[in-house]
Amino acid sequence: MLSRHGVPYGDYDSRAYRGYVLAVLTAVYALNFIDRQLLVILQEPIKLELGLSDTQLGLLSGLAFAVFYVICGIPIARLAESRSRRNVIAFSIVAWSVMTAVCGLAQNYTQLLLARMGVGVGESGGSPPSHSMISDMYPPGQRSTALSIFSTGVNIGILGGFLLGAWLNEFFGWRSVFLLVGLPGVLFALLVGFTVAEPARGRSDPHAREEVPPTVGQAVRLLWSKPTFRYVALACAMQSFGMYGMGSWFPSYLIRTHGMSVVEVGTWLALLAGGVGALGALAGGYLTDYLGQRDRRWYLWVPMIAGIVVVPFALAAFLVDSGHAALALNALPLFLSYMYLGPTLAVAHSLVGARMRALTSALMFFVLNLIGMGLGPLFTGLTSDLLMPAVGADSLRYALIATLALASLGGTLMYLGGAHHLRTDLARAGGISAS
Repeated sequence: MLSRHGVPYGDYDSRAYRGYVLAVLTAVYALNFIDRQLLVILQEPIKLELGLSDTQLGLLSGLAFAVFYVICGIPIARLAESRSRRNVIAFSIVAWSVMTAVCGLAQNYTQLLLARMGVGVGESGGSPPSHSMISDMYPPGQRSTALSIFSTGVNIGILGGFLLGAWLNEFFGWRSVFLLVGLPGVLFALLVGFTVAEPARGRSDPHAREEVPPTVGQAVRLLWSKPTFRYVALACAMQSFGMYGMGSWFPSYLIRTHGMSVVEVGTWLALLAGGVGALGALAGGYLTDYLGQRDRRWYLWVPMIAGIVVVPFALAAFLVDSGHAALALNALPLFLSYMYLGPTLAVAHSLVGARMRALTSALMFFVLNLIGMGLGPLFTGLTSDLLMPAVGADSLRYALIATLALASLGGTLMYLGGAHHLRTDLARAGGISAS
């Protein structure tokens, strides 16, 4: 049976169909991040209209979203281990698209906060089932590359979110942006529901066997008993802490400190984070799959080295006197920062069986997003407010530097710990070669 796109529907032995499903899931992930990033580029007009502090903005873009994202992600992932992952994704798209539109109807801070919580609930059902499907579609030696291709949805979403948010705000205002971008997302749910088939569990694993999905408690105990998972989850959390903490506030920094417009900032950051960042995500997957054939520790060494190289360039971006120079200096950090997600997810999935992968992603994202998304933007905003009496208008600049320092040090130490235990844990799991 052929789909209307000319590829055999449901035939995961077909390279064309696997590629099509990977493209659809990547597009859904991009939509996820478009809706998520709208608030970032619209922070300044929202702050002016609603009279918000930086701490309140940090809660909106961070903790309010992240708490519900991570709490709901675990039971939804558990559902995806025993039910159709495709259907879980489709229903989640409807939920987060509707709640994104509701953000545009908010009349005060409390209403906007509640709407953002709703977006978090909806988006929690997108990534873990997608990760699980991709790991069933591709064998271990191709998994980092496939998951890295999927992770470019982050960059495509940032590109779309910044461009749509900046330009639609210019003509229609921030409220209309949420309505115009949110509601059409329901069409993606139909695309997933009618063109994506559910792959067989464990079809790409060399020694797959029928498994009973574990309970959440069993999964937590099993994963937390593996030192590699603990270190990798915390490494990703610290990297995410820096990326969300700096990424959520860099647009506001350019607008406040360098006098750039929302449209100018949105356009430049869309091209950099969307284009350069996507290339970094792809490079991370290809590079780790290549080097990992020699030594699996490269799956963690590559993102660790990339995170170290980021520091001097990001620091310079926060210290120069020109907004355009700051953007140029931020190009390499954006390329390097996105190299981590595909390799680290590939490592985590190689530690568990096929019936635990959605739950493994959810538990990893629980740590990553609670610390990274939840606390990163809040830490930067709160630090900016605290520094305001001492350094005035430069408070956000120094808050960004503090976020960079904390994230870099923590991430490096966690990657080192994970690499130390990786070969032993892989050998015990029997997933991929520990060489």
